[in-house]
Amino acid sequence: MQKLLLESLIKAPFTEPAPQADTVALAELATRVDRAARARLGRSLSIRQVDAGSCNGCELEIHALGNAFYDLERFGLRFVASPRHADVLLVTGPVTRNMREALQRTYDATPGPKWVVAAGACARDGGLFADSYACVGGVGAVIPVDIHIPGCPPTPTALLGGLLALLTKSA
Repeated sequence: MQKLLLESLIKAPFTEPAPQADTVALAELATRVDRAARARLGRSLSIRQVDAGSCNGCELEIHALGNAFYDLERFGLRFVASPRHADVLLVTGPVTRNMREALQRTYDATPGPKWVVAAGACARDGGLFADSYACVGGVGAVIPVDIHIPGCPPTPTALLGGLLALLTKSA
């Protein structure tokens, strides 16, 4: 046991180095999203994320938007806990039969004007789970979708690009 502890103190951690990212391009993209939200809404963009039955791959990428690297709140974008405070519903995963009513209720509780973003391949058409007995299909089968963000899962940069496309599309 002492040998293992000593080795763990001496050896470097067994992890891969983080990929190099273009922080300037990321900052510019996030700034463009912030400007588009303020031009469209007059304030920052509030996002309510709904997991309609995903494998959680998309959630990991969405959570990355809040980490120290992306730190979306510095650009005025924020995730809210209630659909009553949201401008955008960011929905992931195929819609399962158990989540159909919850998704519809969340959509109904969101005040207008509201937008729905389907994030990931499963949210588009059900993805791998499309033929499952437990799945009713993509998000569009339950509520109207304004924009799809492709990917399995979509990267944080793709999510930002999708939000920017949504804001500029509807302006």
